[in-house]
Amino acid sequence: MESGGIYTINKPIPQLLDSEKHLMSIKIKTEEELEKLRIAGKLAADVLVMIEPHVKPGVTTGELNQIMHDYMTTVQGTIPATLNYHGFPASSCISINQVVCHGIPDDKKKLKKGDIVNIDVTVIKDGYHGDTSRMFEVGQVKPFAHRLCTIAHECMWLGIEQVKPGNTLYDIATAITEHAEKNNCSVVREYCGHGIGAEFHEEPQVLHYPEESLKEIVLEPGMVFTIEPMINLGKPDIKVLPDQWTVVTKDRKLSAQWEHTLVVTPNGYEIFTLRPNENPVLP
Repeated sequence: MESGGIYTINKPIPQLLDSEKHLMSIKIKTEEELEKLRIAGKLAADVLVMIEPHVKPGVTTGELNQIMHDYMTTVQGTIPATLNYHGFPASSCISINQVVCHGIPDDKKKLKKGDIVNIDVTVIKDGYHGDTSRMFEVGQVKPFAHRLCTIAHECMWLGIEQVKPGNTLYDIATAITEHAEKNNCSVVREYCGHGIGAEFHEEPQVLHYPEESLKEIVLEPGMVFTIEPMINLGKPDIKVLPDQWTVVTKDRKLSAQWEHTLVVTPNGYEIFTLRPNENPVLP
């Protein structure tokens, strides 16, 4: 997807959503497709479970990326979707502190005590994608950093709780933004969640802030998409670094993000990327 002349992994949002066009292009997945997405989602979740004990002071983001790459390709038999995606050079995105998203793993960049880190992985299995991310706290972090990670986590879950037939993307966005702003945080607007399946990025575009046209996009069983709000401690403004990938907060304050892939079911939702023993985190 292209925005401002550069390719990004998350789908950038247009100035105005054409809701009629969106509805026509949203794919309702078949049972066979859903089963493949279930498998891919579980494998993506397994990567984040596997890497957790390695996320500690002194490790480089390059080392973490290599461990995950080897696990995906050798143990799981999956394809790392981000590697070479529109030129992205790694098998994961690792975003530290003020990096909002698309942090490029680096063999010289070491984690240190007090860092907050988002690790974002997408695997391809049997032609279908599983996409998920979570925050890690490295050692003892500052109370405000821990609070931001918690609020971002709650924002994602509040958005997920709005997923059921008859609700709209507007309901998801409103729940996320209201909680963030109530806690004096802000929601990044330039990047959003997205439909997913055989393609990495499909319709719909899942904005995390309320926009009127979202009211027209009504959720139906079989829709599959990600919810992945990026929550800033300061202002929502971001900028892209000269590497054309790394997105940072303009005010250099912290940012946090969590992500799940899910499907709308007849009674609500099913999360494909849920990790073992993971439960909703609600305020």
